[in-house]
Amino acid sequence: MHFIGLFEIKLFFKMHSIRGILVFLTAFIIFSPSLAQEQDKEQSKLYMEQAELIMAATRAMDDARDLMITAANFDTTNIKANFDAGHYHLETIGKELAAKYFLRIARQNPGYRFDLDFWIGKSYHYGLDFDNAIKHYTQYRDNLIAQPNYAGQDKVGLIEVERKIEECKNGKEFVANPKNFSIVNMGREINSEFEDYAPVLNENEDEIVFTTRRRDGNLNENVYDDNKPFEDVFYSTKANGKWSRAKNIGSPINTKFNNSNAALSADGMTLYLYNDEGNGDIYMSKKLANGTWGVPSPVPGIINSPYREESLTVSEDGNTIYFSSDRPGGLGGSDIYMSIKDATGQWATLKNLGPVINTELDDDDPFIDYDGKTLYFSSKGRKGMGGYDIFKTSLLDLEKNEWSEPENLGYPINTPDDDIQYVSTKDGQRAYYASVHEDGMGYEDIYMITVPVESEEKPVGKFKYVVKVVDADTKRPIEAKVKLQGLKDNVAVGFSARGKGEFEFNITEAVARDYRLSVEKEGYVFQIQSIRIEGVSGEPQTGTLT
Repeated sequence: MHFIGLFEIKLFFKMHSIRGILVFLTAFIIFSPSLAQEQDKEQSKLYMEQAELIMAATRAMDDARDLMITAANFDTTNIKANFDAGHYHLETIGKELAAKYFLRIARQNPGYRFDLDFWIGKSYHYGLDFDNAIKHYTQYRDNLIAQPNYAGQDKVGLIEVERKIEECKNGKEFVANPKNFSIVNMGREINSEFEDYAPVLNENEDEIVFTTRRRDGNLNENVYDDNKPFEDVFYSTKANGKWSRAKNIGSPINTKFNNSNAALSADGMTLYLYNDEGNGDIYMSKKLANGTWGVPSPVPGIINSPYREESLTVSEDGNTIYFSSDRPGGLGGSDIYMSIKDATGQWATLKNLGPVINTELDDDDPFIDYDGKTLYFSSKGRKGMGGYDIFKTSLLDLEKNEWSEPENLGYPINTPDDDIQYVSTKDGQRAYYASVHEDGMGYEDIYMITVPVESEEKPVGKFKYVVKVVDADTKRPIEAKVKLQGLKDNVAVGFSARGKGEFEFNITEAVARDYRLSVEKEGYVFQIQSIRIEGVSGEPQTGTLT
């Protein structure tokens, strides 16, 4: 059995200002390769043909991906199979794995596609390998600048690649300085191997409603053209601190086609839904006396338009509504709007929240907190790590429509993938959102976030815990994926890549603590170790880890 072994920590120390010490802990990690797949060009061709037949008849990319990966691994010189394997990864799951296949092409035929370096960079970007991502994005950008008249279909615009480079720089900053959030997957009672997203809760936090594309319990026996079920709305209730296994909310909320939720009123009696008719409108349903839901109808007034309205949030008192729309007159993409009920109970004049919040790209999924002033939303157009990032802003003056400068919630809440649909609890101690994380069950999962309590205490110093990853046979450094988290609370430790298989983690805890160290690399056997690291103190420390 191949394994990763951890052995020998060397400790060196020196003074770190007047407040503490800086201790370097170097962990040498031996990484053993897993067995490689034998090459078989004929098998590769057969698997590739099956994948292409699937994609010619359907949009079932998940099914085609697994076949194309097999084809690429049976013949690493099969350019088409390797490109499609990487492309299907980027379009589905395992986005950080795509670089492996694209790099095979780059080594054999770097001119296969003009934008090949861009896609290599994008895969590294998803995998938090920001230095390699910047390297390949920059190589693509330089080629693009050198050929300004290139007009092939395999061209990615200069604005987009420059934004990607900036996102990677942001990512390095955020990952090196993570926020003290504990993020926990809600488990199989809520999540599935399919997409699970759009969590909304009542103010008692004992009912959750969300959207899923799971097969189990779906009302429609047919599937969409990607061979996955249509969207259905599910719910779960909590008793004695435990969530029940999620159930289909049933008709009339769910139909034979896509159905998804948008918001739930604080009292849990009004459910807002997204309906894809008319380019996308918001509907609402009232809970009846017998506990079932009434037939959904469009939100009255001026909220819906001939354009797309996709997400919505309502204040606790029910008098203010925030929603996203791509209607004309905005700043670009989807913008966030606000409306307040008038004296007759109707939604009155709309207000675009303006350039402090909205950007030229998509701004979406607003959630107004129970204080009526704190607004969370997702944006593609601000200082983020990639995709949608979640931001926080505060209402300063309602009449003047003034908001504070939005703050990125940081890593690990935000990632290079889409991070959306953040909702907070009434006591402010927890939040829920949809995201893609390593411990997920497939696509997006729903996670519970424990919000840290602000402390006036400042750290007295920090450890520099350095992890070196080497191949077990050659002893050469390996650029692996390394992660250090609190063993009990899942709080991520900030790190930066030092190159040549070295990763530097910042330990700021004042007392000794248990951590989970994981190391992952395609083609090697994954290993996870529990380790104990002494806290920051004024005394030099030595020790050995085996």
